Amino acid sequence: MTSNIGHRGAAGLEPENTLRSFRRAAVEGADAIELDLRLTRDGCLVVLHDADVDRTTSGSGPVASLRLDEIKRLDAGLGERVPTFEEVLEATELPIYAELKAVEAAEQLAALIRERRLAGRVTLISFDPETLRRVKLSLPKLPVGLILSGASPGLAEARSVDASLVSPQATYLDAAMVEGYRRAGLRVTTWTVNEPEEMRHVLGLGVDGIVTDRPDLLFALMAH
Repeated sequence: MTSNIGHRGAAGLEPENTLRSFRRAAVEGADAIELDLRLTRDGCLVVLHDADVDRTTSGSGPVASLRLDEIKRLDAGLGERVPTFEEVLEATELPIYAELKAVEAAEQLAALIRERRLAGRVTLISFDPETLRRVKLSLPKLPVGLILSGASPGLAEARSVDASLVSPQATYLDAAMVEGYRRAGLRVTTWTVNEPEEMRHVLGLGVDGIVTDRPDLLFALMAH
């Protein structure tokens, strides 16, 4: 069965990467959520995609130069605040695909996962093999996934970090690639799929998960 993975929650329906968005994803039928993690100046893991806060909040400046209390004062859309990773863990019981955007946060994330025994609930994903490698050093059994943005299947890179999952961009995914991943023992998710026609196409390829801004559309499609 293909998992319906809400991208930044339900980013096509709510302000991305907010508690409101993650709760909406659950309501709309998501089986899991995807989110992005960055580190504040005072060492807190916050859920933000961009390196700065300008696009998604009422503030400006790099995440890494702002303290948590400064970030918490910003409006992340519809009055929402930028959540910490721990706040998301408390707000939803869904499995989480956590994309670590800052390699310097690897040790802190590993410590939190170990302390809260999250290895069965969190899959770490990244475009950067080094980020995955750093976390795997601390948590060898944590499932990790390599995100791919080009046409290369990335098998060598996935093997080099002991990935259990690959996540190629839907634009480049075809049946031969999926078959190659299957032969290598890898699970396959794909991103970011928002149109029903493309959803049908990747469902036909038999992927393990589809990352979407519209978990409601994917849920309705899969129900039929």
